[in-house]
Amino acid sequence: MKHTVHALMIAASLSVGIAASPRVVSAQTLAPVPVAPIAPTTFDTPAAGDFTPSLGRIFADTITDFRRLPSIDSAVILSMGGLTALAGHGADTRLSQTFSSSASMSGPFSAGQTIGAAATQLAGAFATYSIGRMTGNPKVATIGADLVRAQFVSQTMTQVIKLSVGRTRPDGTSLSFPSGHSASAFATAAVLQRHLGWKAGIPAYGVAAYVAASRIQVQRHYLSDVAFGAAIGIVAGRTVTIGRGDARFAVAPAAAPGGAGVNFTWVGRK
Repeated sequence: MKHTVHALMIAASLSVGIAASPRVVSAQTLAPVPVAPIAPTTFDTPAAGDFTPSLGRIFADTITDFRRLPSIDSAVILSMGGLTALAGHGADTRLSQTFSSSASMSGPFSAGQTIGAAATQLAGAFATYSIGRMTGNPKVATIGADLVRAQFVSQTMTQVIKLSVGRTRPDGTSLSFPSGHSASAFATAAVLQRHLGWKAGIPAYGVAAYVAASRIQVQRHYLSDVAFGAAIGIVAGRTVTIGRGDARFAVAPAAAPGGAGVNFTWVGRK
């Protein structure tokens, strides 16, 4: 119980800290300073779809991603993840025992361990990037680069919280909260949705949900673990894809009878 309270306090603090960051607080309006026009040159910045990021650029952009983490979207998503974890905390043990007691479920969910592993997700991300580079396809290379960055961001956040909380897993081992597998899978889903729209996003989120369920079934995580892990993954995926993709939606909290929820609002195409 002490570990769970500690975990929820960290989740709440993380959300509040992000919301209160100077990056998302309105700054004082300054008088405009006239700037002399810059003469056009032949070295224009390439369009987003024509730019192939280098490996060095991927790692440099990852540092920028951590600076961009503080945002209203991030605060809302992490808050919703924390609220979901809190709501599911009371049923954590019961759900874990019930879900894992059925031997018939162990086979169908066994692949989740491999699919959601950070190593698997990162290998797939680098493979996508490499294919884009080798085939001269900047769009595929950019998607791969964003997938790589999303994994770095999501796993860094996950491991920091794991070490801070130290919650015991259902199977008795350590470092349960939050779920790294869920964070990895949902980070990938968020990147694919932002680049390719919901035709790719829906099945990707379906796979991520399968990974999260598998972690409960094999007694590696509680419901609250996978809920906050999913929130971390979505935040990471949305952060590294700021300005990407045609299909966009806004995230906002919503009140509901007896609880709270989150609204995903379609805001059109670029």
